[in-house]
Amino acid sequence: MSLTSIHHPGDAAATTPSSPSLRVLVVEDDPATLGATVEMLELLGHWAAGVKSAEVARDRFIEGAFDVLLTDIGLPALSGLDLVEILQAHHKLRVIFATGQPPPARPIPGTVWLQKPFGVDALQAALQGIERKTS
Repeated sequence: MSLTSIHHPGDAAATTPSSPSLRVLVVEDDPATLGATVEMLELLGHWAAGVKSAEVARDRFIEGAFDVLLTDIGLPALSGLDLVEILQAHHKLRVIFATGQPPPARPIPGTVWLQKPFGVDALQAALQGIERKTS
């Protein structure tokens, strides 16, 4: 995923933010993908913070500070799945798993699966999907 592929002229999703604006914690170990994801979220009108590991995300996650956790699954040391399990023990979460892995045979309740590589339209659809699942 490259930053040049984020915005295409005439792409309505890139210029029309979802309502309401969300605070998203992005967990991604690849710096280019992390930066591109944060930039896409901002283009969609959301506030985003990016971290490179599940351990940092676990330590930074504060109840109420984020509306959505968008995490890769294949992270070094602590996986995105492990992170969600730890955080769900203490916090109500809205989770988007962004990964190159195929979706599980049995969906994980209350989560959305976002297949990598993705663009603005797929990201916006995932955000709308997680809002529907938790509203």
